[in-house]
Amino acid sequence: MGDTVDQHCLDTLILKARTQNGWLDRPVSNEQLRQIYDIMKQGPTSANTCPARILFLRTPEAKARLLPALSPGNVDKTKAAPVTAIIGYDRHFYELLPKLFPHRPEMKNPYEANAQLAETVAFRNGTLQGAYFMIAARAIGLDVGGMSGFDNARVDAAFFPDGRVKSNFLCNVGHGDPTKVLQRLPRLEFEEACTLL
Repeated sequence: MGDTVDQHCLDTLILKARTQNGWLDRPVSNEQLRQIYDIMKQGPTSANTCPARILFLRTPEAKARLLPALSPGNVDKTKAAPVTAIIGYDRHFYELLPKLFPHRPEMKNPYEANAQLAETVAFRNGTLQGAYFMIAARAIGLDVGGMSGFDNARVDAAFFPDGRVKSNFLCNVGHGDPTKVLQRLPRLEFEEACTLL
């Protein structure tokens, strides 16, 4: 696994990629959404827990159910996006561990016995998978705009009423409008964020 990616790949996935705030009127196909998932699912999670669950909102009717939960600044861009993904996590992910971790099916036991542990592991690893989702979308030529400006409880009530899945964050997906991209903001330098021991 010693290979490195080229500069174009780095630019596409991270260095020149931007969070999108506006969208062109170009569709996203079901096949593209499957492609994103098939890439993201290969990313690592602890004990292969794979807790992320994604709900793709593609129709005006589905988006209308989401809009009341959004912060005002996220409404118009969500309406305009071809797809809005609700990135959630399954609080009972451990039920699938005998399939996902077959060499140690008893791995589900600690999570089954401890709801707080299960919640922590599901949220952490579901968030990782959400990041893989965004990178995978960029890898197949789409743009993304992740959002946390929304009322999780309202989203959960509208889309996950049984309580098994909880929303983590939202991500608009499509072809971004370059005229709506904000100026790149500063990042912390290595010395500000990292420590060598």
